[in-house]
Amino acid sequence: MRTDTLLDLQRSPEEMIHRDELLFQVVHQSTELWLKLAAAELTEAVARVHAGKLAAATPLLARATLGVRLVTDQLEMFRYLSPADFQAMQPALGKGSGAESPGWRRVQAASRQLGRAFTDHLAARGTTLAALPGADPTEPVHLLAEAMTEWDERVSLWRARHYQVALRVGGHAADGTEATMLAKLIGHRFFPELGQAGTKSARR
Repeated sequence: MRTDTLLDLQRSPEEMIHRDELLFQVVHQSTELWLKLAAAELTEAVARVHAGKLAAATPLLARATLGVRLVTDQLEMFRYLSPADFQAMQPALGKGSGAESPGWRRVQAASRQLGRAFTDHLAARGTTLAALPGADPTEPVHLLAEAMTEWDERVSLWRARHYQVALRVGGHAADGTEATMLAKLIGHRFFPELGQAGTKSARR
């Protein structure tokens, strides 16, 4: 499991300029691990869709979605990090941003691939997204569409929570550049066509 190597990735007490660096690192490093898993599940789901195995792709997407839910939940740890403490350890954190996250870049790429694979699957069978609301809700194609919608919703919730944390802990102004960019991303969807098609999840 290489646990020793994993635990050595955090700065030692002697290197820290603030004890809450450990909290910050643990949240972000574990986020990268969950995103790595989510990207792997999405990538495999894409392969299953290309192979016409939609029923096998759906649980993989559900696992990726759970990973993002766990990433969102652990942001609650920042409730115990004050803006003053964050500013005190800012010099040790560098200028990193969510856009520079390797896990997030992999998730973005895999999500786009999944959207294309799903659309290609429908086209190859002579159907469209517009036909999904009338489809049998127990059919694999409908279940996968539901799972994709849930994935989009869960990512949006994560972004919304990230935005709130940036405002409260990071000291960003609500109308500042960083906060404005995060706010715009909340409404982004990987599969906007599914919402327009009116799947069950999109109508909740």
